[in-house]
Amino acid sequence: MTVRSFLCLLGVLSLLVPGLQDARGASKRPVRAKHGMVSSAEPHASQVGVEILRAGGNAVDAAVAVGFALAVTFPQAGNIGGGGFMLIRLQDGTTTCIDYREMAPHAATRDMYLDTSGVFVPERSLKGPLAAGVPGSVAGLLLALHHYGTMKREEVLAPAIRLAEEGFEVRRGLSEDLRADSLLLGAFPASRSIFLRNGDFYKEGDTLVQRDLGATLQLIADRGSDGFYRGRTASLIVKEIKRGGGLISEEDLASYRAIERPPVRGSYRGFEVLSASPPSSGGVALLEMLNILEGYNLKSSGYGASRNVALMVDAMQIAYADRAEFLGDPDFFAVPSAELTSKAYAALRRAAIDTNSATPSTAVGHGDISVKESNHTTHYSVIDQWGNVVSVTTTINSYFGCGVTVEGAGFLLNNEMDDFSAKPGVPNQYGLLGSEANAIAPGKRMLSSMTPTILVRDAHPYLVVGSPGGATIITTVLQVILNVVDYGMGIQEAVDAPRIHYQWYPDTLVYERFALPLDVRVNLEQRGYHLKERFGTQGWVEAILVDPMNGFYLGASDSRGDGASVGY
Repeated sequence: MTVRSFLCLLGVLSLLVPGLQDARGASKRPVRAKHGMVSSAEPHASQVGVEILRAGGNAVDAAVAVGFALAVTFPQAGNIGGGGFMLIRLQDGTTTCIDYREMAPHAATRDMYLDTSGVFVPERSLKGPLAAGVPGSVAGLLLALHHYGTMKREEVLAPAIRLAEEGFEVRRGLSEDLRADSLLLGAFPASRSIFLRNGDFYKEGDTLVQRDLGATLQLIADRGSDGFYRGRTASLIVKEIKRGGGLISEEDLASYRAIERPPVRGSYRGFEVLSASPPSSGGVALLEMLNILEGYNLKSSGYGASRNVALMVDAMQIAYADRAEFLGDPDFFAVPSAELTSKAYAALRRAAIDTNSATPSTAVGHGDISVKESNHTTHYSVIDQWGNVVSVTTTINSYFGCGVTVEGAGFLLNNEMDDFSAKPGVPNQYGLLGSEANAIAPGKRMLSSMTPTILVRDAHPYLVVGSPGGATIITTVLQVILNVVDYGMGIQEAVDAPRIHYQWYPDTLVYERFALPLDVRVNLEQRGYHLKERFGTQGWVEAILVDPMNGFYLGASDSRGDGASVGY
């Protein structure tokens, strides 16, 4: 049975079984457009991006406008109080990755989340101001606009300011998320006032107005980075941080810089693959997995075959083991990106795979890199009429970050400090392990799993893709690429197809409902794999594919989410 037939069957079942459609998402037709496309997790933000494209802006202008709009309309993860990675490929082939990952405050210490007995206390790195890293989103978005955009700050920020000051209609997803996280948000006065209306919960269809946030965005429009990292907003941030026992100082804010880094670059079955570079682990791990899988003929066995699932899991196991050992902030640790993404290293790792049975995680360590070559985030993708493409993943880590809204400034702070290895060998909230490479240090950027990715064919953009999902981001992006390149799925079909995830530790293959039919599960268990059905769904992909037959842009917003692809 093809995946299209499988999804069609599920579509029929969803009419018979209440709740089934929500559980796995229904495949739909992608959005088609000729001149430009924006795919994001929130429809108002996607409309903002297209508004900028229609006004003559390029993909970078639109991406910056979408980023600021998401800070208003998608407070779960869109932000100016967090950070992210923006991958850019211009029509002339110029590529760059803008790293605006958060940084540890200068007062941070290696053992700041351990108690007096040396035991890691997760609450400290997840909730409240002590969990917050120095925000990078404003610096990163403005750096992209300055170097690669064509419009003025005032123009790209105007839609977000309008949405904040005039309000927007609350969708069901936001209403449900605010209620679900009411205990976290309710613990902090400004969050309780703005997002919970002091107990009068927002309902679907209500209007959310955020005047303080509008004023903060206006300061950024007027003064640029200084409107956020210095002056009134900076003072409000530091006041909020100190009130809750956090560490971010005015010096931390004033000294923050976004950085341009070369993307990680590789190939897969004739496609050039561009992705985020460290301190994101996403691009390195993605290329390592693709390189390993390139040695097998996945197409011959077909989508969902036990053999192919096992090979994917083995590739994931190897890449996540290497992630834990080798990846961190390259300004603090010599990250061996070139070695980990080489074809020769993949061949070495592939040779150790037992294709007949599972290999326990305890038997899989990091590789010998001396060989040389002879969950909660948001993603959006943008392409313009000239073929410039932008892939952006941005986050405040957990939904609603650390729960703290800066009083008087109207935005939520991140809890990204949890992405450090607070104690090497102890997992974070996503179960990810880390080593000395990702230990806490003042001014250091914490390791990320964000994987904004662009595939290029014959010197032209082909696929723009990314996802939220914490530790699952990398494996989600991997599967969308395999679905398109190896299995020949259409882009919406590839995005909607059910997913699996494996990350070396814990030694468990997690799968979405319907991802693994019963016979496949039995086969994998007989091979020695430990399986567990996921509660809920994995990822929320926003993708764009360029149809090679006619050049049309095909936008695919994940049916698991509440987003939208909008084109013109």
